[in-house]
Amino acid sequence: MEIPENVKKRLSIPAEEHFYSGHTACQGCGAALGLRYVLKAYGRKTIFTIPACCSTIIAGPWPYTALDANLFHTAFETTGAVLGGIEAALKARGIKVKGEDGVMVVGWAGDGGTADIGLQALQAPERGHDAVYIMYDNEAYMNTGIQRSSSTPYGAWTTNTPGGKKHFLEKRQKKKVIDIVIAHNPPYAATASVAYPEDFIRKLKKAQKIPGPSFIQLFAPCPTGWRAPTDKSIELARLAVQTAYFPLFEYENGKYKINMPNPKKEPKPIEEFLKLQGRFKYMTREDIEILQSWVLREWEKLKKLARSSAELSFSTLGFHKV
Repeated sequence: MEIPENVKKRLSIPAEEHFYSGHTACQGCGAALGLRYVLKAYGRKTIFTIPACCSTIIAGPWPYTALDANLFHTAFETTGAVLGGIEAALKARGIKVKGEDGVMVVGWAGDGGTADIGLQALQAPERGHDAVYIMYDNEAYMNTGIQRSSSTPYGAWTTNTPGGKKHFLEKRQKKKVIDIVIAHNPPYAATASVAYPEDFIRKLKKAQKIPGPSFIQLFAPCPTGWRAPTDKSIELARLAVQTAYFPLFEYENGKYKINMPNPKKEPKPIEEFLKLQGRFKYMTREDIEILQSWVLREWEKLKKLARSSAELSFSTLGFHKV
């Protein structure tokens, strides 16, 4: 159905759809919703490189596809390398890359294909390619049977960190992949969540305008792997932000900026996020306290970085803090 122009003007996100029905995502899939938003932001003038992951299946088997855009299916570990190759090939042919009228080269990979197997190829920040790398973070290898990744949180059940009497739950804290990327000092990096589409699309648009490499870590719930109801994905993604387990922020030109929906509110207890998911049902009270302490410690670190960035901005105007 054609959407009237007066209705389009009132919408907070683009009305056009470039992600078609008939895809094979599970109900409540955060990755599928994230892909839909990326295509709303960038449209058909996009070239994706997607490694072996859930999104490979979601897109559909050749010659069919649910994405109204160009797509390279690549090996699990090569998203960053293929991303650079596509960008270099386009430039060699004189095709504009990035910008509102340029081709958007997008690496789209999960946490397994980014934080683990694909980490050695995550070269966009270091090599300076005009491209956007998006890590959709569902916190495990969901496509191959729900195995842990280095993005799996402390206390989570997976098929190789089972719960029960032996209590082999994940005992390492979640890897901060965006911190690894920021260590390369890219022009732009950010976190985003499928529960806040306006914020995500704004960040996608900003990444489109800024020359050089950009990185976005997108929080994308997986009801299947998280043992959660399929209608709770947005609530879970929202709670991850509200508890400061997955805070929203940007890193631009060396400065941090927090984008929380209610920045003055104290984070909600982490239990509100955990209790809706079966993957955390084996956690003890001590486990919950350990995870809560880690969340609040990391949250304080981020706030300190943002305050330092604000003070730096203030001082560059020629003023001095009293």
